[in-house]
This record gives sequence, structure tokens and C-alpha cells, in this order.
Amino acid sequence: MKEYIEKVKNNESLTMEQMKRAAEAIFNEETPASIIEQFLRALSEKGETADELAALAIVMKENAYSLHETPQSYLDNCGTGGDGIGSFNISTAAAFVLAAGDVYVAKHGNRKVSSLAGSTDTLEELGIHANFTHAQLKQLLDEQKLAFIFAPSIHPKLKRIGRIRQKIGKPTIFNLVGPLANPVALPTQYTGINRPEFVVEYAKVMRLLQRERAVVVSGEQGMDEASLSGINRLAILENNQITQMTLTAEDVGLQTYPLSAIKGGNSRENAQLIHRVLQNEQGAYLDTVLLNAGIGFFANGKTTTIQEGVHLAQQLIASGKAYEKLRAIIAFSKNYEKEHA
Repeated sequence: MKEYIEKVKNNESLTMEQMKRAAEAIFNEETPASIIEQFLRALSEKGETADELAALAIVMKENAYSLHETPQSYLDNCGTGGDGIGSFNISTAAAFVLAAGDVYVAKHGNRKVSSLAGSTDTLEELGIHANFTHAQLKQLLDEQKLAFIFAPSIHPKLKRIGRIRQKIGKPTIFNLVGPLANPVALPTQYTGINRPEFVVEYAKVMRLLQRERAVVVSGEQGMDEASLSGINRLAILENNQITQMTLTAEDVGLQTYPLSAIKGGNSRENAQLIHRVLQNEQGAYLDTVLLNAGIGFFANGKTTTIQEGVHLAQQLIASGKAYEKLRAIIAFSKNYEKEHA
């Protein structure tokens, strides 16, 4: 590892093979935590490349448990986090909408690292626990088309890395790699990242990981979701080609709002916001979910344009289908708790 640390400190990027070896060392319990911390800090200061990210994602999946999922056109819509904006759990709310629209959503997630409430914290407040067995996650995917995959339960070696990340206290390559290390085989993906200058590089990672279709977005002020405020920068992977575009709320018939209009809170407050959004309470929170669900439908190929995706999301929420999906997942979770009481 020391040679890789020196290389990275000299502003040299690692090849995929070098990064795979470094990643294997990171997941080796024999490697001192201080060495891993030095490597992660140096990599963050240099700036991660597509090859480095793809290599880490591959090694993470090799070390993860498998769900043995039924082959489907799965989508993950989780973002990288770490944008510091303090919005509510947008992608979590959008996941219910996407599943209500017949998209199979295998959503990777975790507890808070740098936010007030991570997706798992908010889901637990909603009544959806994080302790499903792998067989139950597969059952959720098959029956409800939606499973929230708690990263530490599927990546057993992440616990130690999590402590190191908390000590570092700022985003590392593990923020960027989180959405890429889903144990489910993903043909499609929609991911928000907190670095607008990196959207094309991140799409290249998707290509290296053999995604068939993907959308990467970075919103206003580096928000790791599509924003109703300002310009969103998108990179779209399709047919092995990457194209760039910009998108505003007005482009898809939505109103512009400042980022302050979608502030989140703790897990309880965010859970209440999700209830309100899925019950079609009008305003910035709802429109933000419509925008991101709309891009998710487009990324999965369910609609041919983002605007069509937004319209579909509006219909699913207005009809109550998205809220029904939330209630169904909560009921599944409660049944599990009764069985194990």
C-alpha cells in the first residue's frame, strides 16, 4: 500500500490493476487503519479517476454477499451523498414512485455519514427496518419491485472502513463508489454526484462496469440530485456512448425553487416529508421528487424523454399508487417484525 500512497501523493493515478490490489489491501483486516486512512486522504486530494472507481467497485462486489436475484432490468437511484446541502431524502422518496411505475428498484443505502439523516435512518422512521435477510430482499424485489439494501449488511467488511471514514470526516472515494457497488446486477442506473465537473468521468465508470443505460447528474451547487434551482449537468450513457446535456426545472414543466425550499431535517422530519410528498402535497418537495423520479424512468428506459418520466411520476403520485407502494413495504417490514418478536 505504501507504494500506492506515494504514487497518489505524487499526483499519479493508479491503473485498474493497481487499484484492485490497493482495494484488496483496504478490505484486508491485516492492513493497519492508519495506512487505509492515508491512502483515502491522498486519493481524495489527488482526485479519483474512472479506472480507480471501477476497480474499487469490482473488488467491493467480489467481497459482498449475493442476493441471487431474479434477472430483471434493475435500477439503482441512490446518490453519492456528501453535498453538504442538507436536503431531505429525495432518492428514497423517488424509489417508491419508480417501483409504483413498474421499475425494479434495488436501492443501495446507508446510515448518515455527513448528513442529518441517511436513507436507512429515514426508512426506519417510516417503519421499514434494515435487518431483512438476503432472501427477504429478493422477495421484496420479486413481489414489490423495490428493496432497500442496507450496505453494511451486504458488505460485511465495510464496518471497519466506516469508522475510518468517520474519522476522516469528509467525502472520500467511498462516497463516490457507494452507488456503484450494488450487489444486484444493474443494467440501468441513475446517480446523483456532488461534483459537476465529474459527471462524464462517472459515466465512464458506468461504462467500465457494463451498464447498458445510465444517467449521472449533478445539480445546483453540486447537489447530488437533480435540482429545481439553476442548471443540472447530466451525462447520459446509452449504446456505449456518453452524451452531455443541461436541464432546468422549466425544461420539464416544473417550477423553479431555491435550494432552501427543500431543506431536510432529522430522520423523523424527513419521514414526515416523504409521507406528505407521496400523498401529493404540492410544493418544492413534491416537484423535486417528480424531477428525480422522471429522470429515473428515463434512465431505466421506461420513458423516452425526461419530461415523459415527470408526467408519469405525477400520475403515479396523484393516483395514490406511489403511496400504496410505501404502505406495502411498511406492511412487509411489520410482518417480519411480528414473526421475529
